Amino acid sequence: MGRPRLDATAAARYQENGYHLFRAPVLSPDKFAALTALFEEMVAANPGRRTDTFDTPHFHEPRLFPFLLDDAVIDLVEPLIGPNIGLWSSHFISKEPGIGRRTPWHTDADYWAGRFDRYDSIVTVWLAIDASDRENGCMKVIPGSHRSATNAYADVDTEANLFPTEIRPEDVREEDAVYFELAPNQCSLHDSRIIHGAEANTSARRRCGYTMRYFDMAMRVIPERNPGHKLWLCRGENVAGNPIENG
Repeated sequence: MGRPRLDATAAARYQENGYHLFRAPVLSPDKFAALTALFEEMVAANPGRRTDTFDTPHFHEPRLFPFLLDDAVIDLVEPLIGPNIGLWSSHFISKEPGIGRRTPWHTDADYWAGRFDRYDSIVTVWLAIDASDRENGCMKVIPGSHRSATNAYADVDTEANLFPTEIRPEDVREEDAVYFELAPNQCSLHDSRIIHGAEANTSARRRCGYTMRYFDMAMRVIPERNPGHKLWLCRGENVAGNPIENG
């Protein structure tokens, strides 16, 4: 077990608002440089591929595990979901300069409907690889929306949007949005149920983040709804007896 990096006040605000901004370096300088270099290697090896499509890259790239399982990351997560922590997913979400697609308003929990028995203890660490700001399409959230009921969705164009559906615009209070402007190696943390999205990148700068997603191992993952999906135990006990790769 490491040492929690969020105090009780920060954890309480996360539970109330559904997010937290961590503005200190997440990884050591050398480790952050290594993660950035690994992403650049992946991009170079996939010419012509949109760089927002590198989903679950750790399934086939084991060099990502030293970052995903780093105590510096897990110590941010434990105060929010407890000591029994599983790795659910990861995703490089990169918006190319000028053409990076919009991320429509959504909740992660809605997109994962039926895959867990509940959704109240899943946290995403959104680690900024590049500087992320309003100009290049940083993430934005609706504070407190993780406490809302279910959301209704409408179809959107996937040429302009990362995902095929979005929460109906009339159901989102855009004026309440908080924008997550982050320097490289800073991160945000958000609840899987919070409404969030991002504008398209119309700037001359790339905007890349690495999402690392963790869940309380007391939650049950539904095997028949997750064919081929792999789980790892990061810390603590596999309370619900989920099928995991490392134990």
